[in-house]
Order: sequence, then C-alpha cells, then structure tokens
Amino acid sequence: MERRDIMAEMDPDRDEDSPEDAARPHMIRLHAWAKLTVSLAVTGTRADGYHLIEAEMVSLDLADIIELTPHGDGLDIDGPYATGLSVDGDNLVARALELVGRRAHIRLIKNIPHGGGLGGGSSDAAAILRWAGALDPVAAAGLGADVPFCLCGGRARVTGIGEQIEVLDHLERTFTLVMPPFAMSTPEVYRAWDALGGPMGHLNDLEPAALSVDGRLGEWRDMIEGLSVQPRLAGSGSTWFVDGDHETSLGTLRDEGATVLVVNTTDRVCPPG
Repeated sequence: MERRDIMAEMDPDRDEDSPEDAARPHMIRLHAWAKLTVSLAVTGTRADGYHLIEAEMVSLDLADIIELTPHGDGLDIDGPYATGLSVDGDNLVARALELVGRRAHIRLIKNIPHGGGLGGGSSDAAAILRWAGALDPVAAAGLGADVPFCLCGGRARVTGIGEQIEVLDHLERTFTLVMPPFAMSTPEVYRAWDALGGPMGHLNDLEPAALSVDGRLGEWRDMIEGLSVQPRLAGSGSTWFVDGDHETSLGTLRDEGATVLVVNTTDRVCPPG
C-alpha cells in the first residue's frame, strides 16, 4: 500500500485543453470521471450525525465533459443523461463555482448516469475545484462526501466522512454496471441503516439498508443473480456491479429498462488529461 500527501502532488494550474480548444480561445475542456465504491464499511456516527466510513473507491473510464468559458455565466446541460438535471443554484457545478468565488459559462455534457451512485455530480464539482486550484479536501467535503475522492481519483482508501484520502496503487479492473431505472436517496439509506441498528460486516454495509428502502432493488439483484453472476451494490445504490465483462449476459437487462455499461478502472484523474 502506498501512502502520500495527494493534495500536495496535484497541480492546480493544469487546464485540460485539447487541440480543438486552442482554436476557441478561453474555452477549457475538463473531464469528470465516474467513481465506483467497491467496498464500504460504516464505522460510526459523529456527534453531528454524519456517518464515518471506510471505503475503497476507484475512478472509471466513463466521464462527463465540462466545457468552461471563464468570466461567463450560465449552465447548459446536454448529453445522453441530461434529462431531469437542475441548472439552478442547487446544481453541484454551480455550488462549486460559488465556493471558489469564480464565474464561468459551463456546458456540461452528461455521460455518467445520475442517481445510481457513480458520483457524476460530485466529479463535476471536483473538476471545477481542480480548475480553480481549490484542493482542500475538507472544503470539498462541504459539497458532498464523494467530492474529496473525485478531487484526486484513481484508487484510494476513503475514511472520515469522505475527506480523508489515502492513495492506493492502481489496479486494472473491469466491471459491468447495471443501473435500474430508478434512483436511491443516500440520506434515506443512511437513515434506514440507523433504524436497522447499524448492520456491519458486509462488503457494503449500506446494502441491507438500501434493500429495505426500496424493494425493487432486491428484484433487480435477483434478476442479475438469475443470469449466474453475483452482484454487489455500489454505495447506497441503485447501481449493481459485477467484476469482469458480462455484456453478453447482463446486456439482456436493457430490455427490462436497465442501463448496462462495461467499464475499466483508470488512474487518469490526478495526472493531466
């Protein structure tokens, strides 16, 4: 295991420009990589009600694209998963800009499905923080528990309420993601975890709580298991994931309304590009 000061290593001045951007002055293209919570233990609760965790998170080669024009205004969202997203001040991109005191026009191209626990909104916010050079994980946690990990990405052990990041060596892995056609509320799942007495000792301690919140989640687990694979829940859901490429078998679940993606881990978040 490798441990180091990840915030000191990150370069706040590295705008992620492509050759196409050079022909369009002032426009900067940022990548916001999806994350997957591979394992999650809830280790306690703080006096203020926030839950403490110990999790392994990895970045995936699935990314939203942010086209940012400094000193502008406005947020436009398009892409395959733009439907249903807010463009007002509650959007995490808008909140990240407010946090760093910067103005920009943003075109957000949503390639990460939202509502499934893949950290799309958190990663979008983290991309804005990296662009602005705002690398404080504690401040990032004020936007959301996943934002500090997304600020660095790669593979890491995540503790505290999400603000303590220990970088781990990169491992090449492939996952098949199955996202049912509904979202889960993370606060509601944590409340259910409390109500169940804090079940522990699972690869994902939130899985029993999530299953109690929405019975459809168990139905989707059973459908996946019926295809001879054993899924795990990603964080608070609603995404189920399986190690390896199972496109042939699990791809059939698209007919039931699922989004099915085969993805690989990536360590490209901290380095440029």
